[in-house]
Amino acid sequence: MSNSRIALIRHGQTEWSQSGRHTSVTDIDLTAFGEEQATRIPWVLQRLGIAPTTVLVSPRLRAQRTAALAGLAVTQTDDELVEFGYGDYEGLTTPQIRELNPAWSVFRDGGAGPTGESPAQAQARADRVLGRARAAMANGDVALVCHGHISRVLAVRWIELAVQAAQGIALDPAAITVLGDHNGFRIIEHANVPDLTHVV
Repeated sequence: MSNSRIALIRHGQTEWSQSGRHTSVTDIDLTAFGEEQATRIPWVLQRLGIAPTTVLVSPRLRAQRTAALAGLAVTQTDDELVEFGYGDYEGLTTPQIRELNPAWSVFRDGGAGPTGESPAQAQARADRVLGRARAAMANGDVALVCHGHISRVLAVRWIELAVQAAQGIALDPAAITVLGDHNGFRIIEHANVPDLTHVV
């Protein structure tokens, strides 16, 4: 069994992530603070003991910029690492969506309208990404640079939970969640690890 691990890396802050607007297909760049966050990702990876030999990145600008500013050697742009498809809810905040659908949860209800993605669809593509990542782990650690909601789906699917369980995990901008193995079982080794350079 491989001792390699997977680092789920959320992109740095954008104007929409800062304001809570759901961002999938809208291709916006990082804020200045998001750029700064991205430059500190290598330090966090080093402290976690992760040295990615395979790096898969979402095609969205915010993920591509995060990977570049973090100095990661991108192996492949993976179209299946895009954010959960919100459809008609794109650009709205959760309070705005709940004015339309009071009990809405993306992991239970998915996106709205014809371009909205269902939880089952997000789960299926997360499983495919994890299959590719698992194969790449034979060569060392893997980094997946993508987005908040799909990263949470990836985390719970790694430990074979349904997509709805992703409601119970957080992933802040530029934070890292580590997936690994322990005694033959898949585990979430660390969750939502931020830049800790300010901690002594």
